[in-house]
Amino acid sequence: MKFFTNKALSGAIAITLLGMIGSAGAVVNIQCPGDTDGDAVIDDTNAPGNHKCMSLIAGDSFAIMSDDNPMYIFGFGDQTGTPEADVISNGILDAEWSGPTIELDEGDELWLNLSNVGTVIRPDLFDPHTIHWHGFPNSATVFDGVPEVSVSINMGATLSYYYNVVEPGTYIYHCHVEATEHMEMGMLANLYVHPAQDATGCASGIPGCPVATRKGGTAANAPMGYAYNDDDGTTAFDQEKALQLASFDSDFHDASLFVQPLPFALLEGDYPQINGRGYPDTVVSGSLPAPVDDVNGKVTGNPGELLNNGTPTQTLDSVISVAQGERLLLRLSNVGLDRFWTLTAPGLKMQLVGTGARHMRGTDGKNLYRTTSSVNFGGGETHDVIIDTTDVAAGTYFLHATELHQMSNRTQFDGGMITEIVVN
Repeated sequence: MKFFTNKALSGAIAITLLGMIGSAGAVVNIQCPGDTDGDAVIDDTNAPGNHKCMSLIAGDSFAIMSDDNPMYIFGFGDQTGTPEADVISNGILDAEWSGPTIELDEGDELWLNLSNVGTVIRPDLFDPHTIHWHGFPNSATVFDGVPEVSVSINMGATLSYYYNVVEPGTYIYHCHVEATEHMEMGMLANLYVHPAQDATGCASGIPGCPVATRKGGTAANAPMGYAYNDDDGTTAFDQEKALQLASFDSDFHDASLFVQPLPFALLEGDYPQINGRGYPDTVVSGSLPAPVDDVNGKVTGNPGELLNNGTPTQTLDSVISVAQGERLLLRLSNVGLDRFWTLTAPGLKMQLVGTGARHMRGTDGKNLYRTTSSVNFGGGETHDVIIDTTDVAAGTYFLHATELHQMSNRTQFDGGMITEIVVN
């Protein structure tokens, strides 16, 4: 097999792409109210409305598994702050796994710009891409991301999505073009919305539900935030962490890398992960180093060669640390394509307060929360779980999949769906 040199190929494709379209600025068009220079950063402080903006790219790159196996991926990358003219060149091989987290407040107006930079490792592909905010009540299908009823974006161009954010909760977003392939390849990410109650406190004005500290609250009993507009303080939390459960089928990714037929019928994830990592990488703070080719030179033929031009692509950790007595909110999402996942945390009780970005409350106003030792959910589902550590002994607790083979990977070395919750 003839192997390619990652750096040389990416540069060649970048030049070719920019040459075909004239210049990046001619096609990358960032829309953001109050942005004066096209980098998706609001410069005009007098801009009307509660606007937020992001500039994302859709492309490809490599991620490294915990057993040092480099995996070819498609994904999203964050180019917010990059001038329009540089988005394509800077966005090549910048796809992240998991994708950039989107964190919003109820009442925000989000302008989300998606630029398709192409798949530089597979220049034979010209796939369009979209963003589908899973579970969001779009008023217009044009922004829904489902290609049959909305717009998808071709290579070298930008599509600007607009969302009027009206409902809090834990969501996900993903590409909906050729959804099985693009999602399996890694076009998935966390998205969650904080409730208006963070800024207002309980509408009833009860003392136990003050303004949250994340919105400037100074009351002695103020939590960091609330999961929902509960009006009774029952979804208050002191720490939060978004954890996205997924798995890669290594045969599928290798088939894509080496231009082979994709084995859809045989799809089975053999690299279970949390936030794009297997254990013990899940408990490494911050970004993982840029991936390198393995000892066999699987990707380039050159063992140890730096991939992605040295750009780290696994930026999202799963490090969880709380002080004894604090309430921890876990924003859990399952983006796996082939199975349900069951998570448990021996020694800790989990209270389920929301599911599918909806507060668990009956029409009569009664809370329908459920205390459990494990959470089971399928692809596309999200759960909001609160762990109260008031009566929990200090120490390290494991949050992990309940099936033993999901706590490893196909090589049975480092990896698997495990992370740690440290109670100090």
